[in-house]
Amino acid sequence: MKLLYLLLLASCTAATPLESSSREKYTTLPSDVFTTATMPPEAKSRFALLDDVRLLANGLLQLGQSLREFVHKTKGQINDIFQKLNIFDRSFYQLSVVTSEIKEEEAELKKTTNYLKANNEEIKNLSLEINSKINSILQERAQLQSKVGNLEEKMQGLSQSMVPLDHVNEITTLKEVIETQEKTIGILLNAVREQHDQLNNQKIKITNLEDKISYDNYQDTVDKAKYPDPDISDLFEYLAGNSSLDTNELATDCSELFDKGETNSGIYIIKPNQSEPFYVYCEMGSDGGSTVVQRRVDGSVEFNQSWNKYELGFGDLQNDFWLGLEKIYSLTQQGDYILRIDLEDWKEERHWAEYQFSLEGPSKDYIIQVTNFSGDLPDALANSTGMRFSTKDRNTDDNQNPNCNRSYTGGWWVNACGETHLNGRYQWLRAKGRAPRRRGIHWRPAAGPSFYLKMTKMTLLPVQHTNQH
Repeated sequence: MKLLYLLLLASCTAATPLESSSREKYTTLPSDVFTTATMPPEAKSRFALLDDVRLLANGLLQLGQSLREFVHKTKGQINDIFQKLNIFDRSFYQLSVVTSEIKEEEAELKKTTNYLKANNEEIKNLSLEINSKINSILQERAQLQSKVGNLEEKMQGLSQSMVPLDHVNEITTLKEVIETQEKTIGILLNAVREQHDQLNNQKIKITNLEDKISYDNYQDTVDKAKYPDPDISDLFEYLAGNSSLDTNELATDCSELFDKGETNSGIYIIKPNQSEPFYVYCEMGSDGGSTVVQRRVDGSVEFNQSWNKYELGFGDLQNDFWLGLEKIYSLTQQGDYILRIDLEDWKEERHWAEYQFSLEGPSKDYIIQVTNFSGDLPDALANSTGMRFSTKDRNTDDNQNPNCNRSYTGGWWVNACGETHLNGRYQWLRAKGRAPRRRGIHWRPAAGPSFYLKMTKMTLLPVQHTNQH
């Protein structure tokens, strides 16, 4: 409306000169009119020209559009800032929770350290007391030995005559006392050694706890296993006598542990159906948990073991180990399992193979059955299916050459000296010559090249769990 008003005013102003020109045509007016009357000066318009108005309007319109775009852009930036602030708040909250947990653990570790330090002081005091007692006993022993020496000198002087009965009795008594003192000293020395060993163990524990207190890294909290630091010597024993375990709450394998929320790889306790509880190493991935039954990484464990060892299991669950035929059999009795084999050769190239896997019981020497092969290397277990397990002290292969024990070491499902053997002798370098390589870890299909290996890993995962993921 304001623009229309300005245009009307401009048109009226433009019409004024035309009216003045038309009046100039009339000449009949008296001449004195022009002499006596004065012409008013032409009035200057108070309004801008139309072009200027249009130019100003366009400028204002462009300014408004620019302001609107700036407002939208500013709103988007503000929304992004709010989203980043929300993410920061969540991360800060999570870090505060983790920090509080670490502080609680640090407080518990400090309490334990103080307790161990107190025990350490008690042990030191006890050791000092024992040492003082030993010193006194040694002094008494020296005195007795001097008395015995004096008596022996007396006996030598009386060798030509009869020794008095009281001297003989005294000598006998002194000898008995000396023997008793020697036994006591031996017992005390053993006690001192035990106390010394306990003191060293306490010092080691204190050092470890102090290291844990100073190590506040969050990853250390994330990577802790559910059952840390079990005694290595008992890792492969069954836990039937452990009354502190609630066997009803134990998972049947690592995949069930993953379904219950365990996402960290490490040592756990499981209880398969028809079996007592035992330790396993669980490898947790993004899609599930696998039970590791064999691993070779550095040759730190000797795999040329007896039949009993291969039944029960041996090694170090954190490194090289064999879980045990009995335990593997108890796992496969729960349903269908996939056996995955991961390999690395001496060229640092990685390969894998998968089979549907089952195992028969001890009465049939743990016969292996593998089907439905898949992988990125040739099938090398097809010839082993249906074979019994063999070790250096128990040869169950009817077709095996008697000289096969010279060709391989370690237990395996051997077929005519074996095309494949993942429990062979670990060789830190790629062996030269056919015979040494066959005694080592190798994957040898019936046709095609052989693979001589420096790393192997065998894991079990239920078929149903594989299909779900």
